[in-house]
Amino acid sequence: MPVHVRIPAPLRKLTNEQELVPAEGATIGEILTNLNASFPGLFDRICDDSGNVRRFVNIFVNDEDIRFLQEKATTVKEGDEISIVPAIAGG
Repeated sequence: MPVHVRIPAPLRKLTNEQELVPAEGATIGEILTNLNASFPGLFDRICDDSGNVRRFVNIFVNDEDIRFLQEKATTVKEGDEISIVPAIAGG
């Protein structure tokens, strides 16, 4: 079941400059794993050594932050749009 993943500009060098890439999986975790098979190195930029989404990376499913859903266990369905958004910090 394909979904579309919106890739932020800093990570597009890993996706051949594609902003929107197709991915398959029933959960965010499966999608991240499958994305890494297509675009090696992407998983390591998004997840830490424990496999958890890094603190400074936000992932949204149809504009809902997965931190307020079920994190990587959040389910997705065909047609959903997933956005990977690096957190902005500053002062």
